[in-house]
Amino acid sequence: MELISFELISNVGEAKSLLMEALVLAREEKFDEADAKVATAGEFLSKAHHSHFGLVQQEANGEQLPFSLILMHAEDQLMTTETLKMLVEELILTHKKYSK
Repeated sequence: MELISFELISNVGEAKSLLMEALVLAREEKFDEADAKVATAGEFLSKAHHSHFGLVQQEANGEQLPFSLILMHAEDQLMTTETLKMLVEELILTHKKYSK
């Protein structure tokens, strides 16, 4: 459980950093680089979702999983980073629109 939680935290942390870097690049009108960072962030988020889905499957199959504050923190980070990704994508589009 701890290993999966820390995998989640690690992948989500990397995604969050990449998203913030993408936002800075968009502000500097480096849109191709910003888009690449968002894409890479998406790959890290996919890895995190894959780890998390394994736990969801275990529980759905009737396995009793122990409560973990670390996992709860990891899930919180996952959801907030998903929201951040959507916002960054919209902000990049806005930067693109107004840079013309």
